[in-house]
Amino acid sequence: MTFQQQKLKRFIKKNEHLFWYTPKKEKKNISDELLMEFVLNYTELPTIQEYLNIVGIKKAKTIFKKFKGRKKGNLYPEIYNFFSAYFNRFA
Repeated sequence: MTFQQQKLKRFIKKNEHLFWYTPKKEKKNISDELLMEFVLNYTELPTIQEYLNIVGIKKAKTIFKKFKGRKKGNLYPEIYNFFSAYFNRFA
């Protein structure tokens, strides 16, 4: 397990309240997309910054691009709009 993966696991454990419906043993298998969705939609800026520092801006942009064109609105429209502009400018 890489250092980044270890940091991400600690981040998930620290913010496990976001995944209240997920059985404890399954929290280690949370997908990148689900993690990003919940972090962007339901946390505050310091937690979002911590997440982006762990994942890295380029990987975060790659994950974010997977949300484009989904029929279900996984991200709130305001959140999607803000982070579209953010990643276009900084990544």
